[in-house]
Amino acid sequence: MFKRPYYIAVALVALLTLLVLNLPGSTTARLKLGIGSIFLPLFGVTAGAQQAAAKAGEALLPKSELIRANQALRRQNQELQLQAMQAAETTRENSRLRQLLGWKEKSPWKLKLVRVIARDPANWWRTVQIDRGSLDGLRENLPVLTSEGLIGRVSAVGLTSARVILIGDANCKVPAAILGDVGESGIITSAGVFDGAFVNLTYLANRANLKPGQGVVTSGFSTIYPKGIPIGTIADARLVESGLYTEAQVKLAANLNALDEVWVLFP
Repeated sequence: MFKRPYYIAVALVALLTLLVLNLPGSTTARLKLGIGSIFLPLFGVTAGAQQAAAKAGEALLPKSELIRANQALRRQNQELQLQAMQAAETTRENSRLRQLLGWKEKSPWKLKLVRVIARDPANWWRTVQIDRGSLDGLRENLPVLTSEGLIGRVSAVGLTSARVILIGDANCKVPAAILGDVGESGIITSAGVFDGAFVNLTYLANRANLKPGQGVVTSGFSTIYPKGIPIGTIADARLVESGLYTEAQVKLAANLNALDEVWVLFP
């Protein structure tokens, strides 16, 4: 029943084939071009889909590679943060050194800038070590100070380093005077428990009229400390039990607990 349509279809295909073969060359070329234009969009869609699939395959990286890339970015971020902190610290140090050098130009004394490199572990708060020694002209008993005030004197000298005993130690007594019209002088001694902030000014006259805030400087009655080096300010005063002299507590101008660069004073 279905054979007749089949034969008819075969006959039509054969007839069309013979017609195409017998067409002129120009007509055949146009026919091929028309047929190609019908199927060309389908070929384009197929090629585009293949390219998109290839790119998607390249974009999907393995999880291990993604983890390594994330770790590398974290390390880079940490390195950048460290570089930023180092740059900020360098800026602060340069600013501090410029201030120190500017203060030196205004100072009436001959000074050499040195760096504190250590504290004596056996006597933590009362001595420090600096990075200059006899090769740099240092010797014992040279005063040491900051731009704020006196901190002590050189107590021992090596070739390339030296030890500084700090003001407030029992072995670092300093002749001192009170600024203004008080006209009183005494000796800076230890305040007992050493905290790096206060010392005692003792052997003042028992009638001394002292007030908090009065300035205290070196008196000049010494072969070690020249006159006029700032020491601190009067915090309070009291008459000692014997009644023979007055003793005052002095708040130091320099912070002995935060020493980085200090000056050694030469005669």
